[in-house]
Amino acid sequence: QVQLVESGGGLVQAGGSLRLSCAASGSTFSSYVMGWFRQAPGKEREFVAAIKMSDRTTYYADFVKGRFTISGDNAKKTVSLQMNSLKPEDAAVYYCAASALYGYPRMRSEYGSWGQGTQVTVSS
Repeated sequence: QVQLVESGGGLVQAGGSLRLSCAASGSTFSSYVMGWFRQAPGKEREFVAAIKMSDRTTYYADFVKGRFTISGDNAKKTVSLQMNSLKPEDAAVYYCAASALYGYPRMRSEYGSWGQGTQVTVSS
């Protein structure tokens, strides 16, 4: 398993931006699919975005397309999520996750390693 540590959450006004980062340990980072999920109170944890570190293929949930951008750096073993035009409904705990599978990057069950989460709060 890979160890993951998120950072960058916080409070932002609607329409603002935040950048989340995830630092990973382990020697096979470039072979992983790295994902971001989020969970709001009382709701299921849902897929936000993912990136295949081997070729930088990206995947997005429809509700963040055009607003969020996922990127990764194999040398630094980090993945980031740039979030622009934030809405109150984007408020949640955001989790970084790593998958060694190349199956369905949008599925939570594909991911075997998770970070502790970072809180994003969006005020209206």
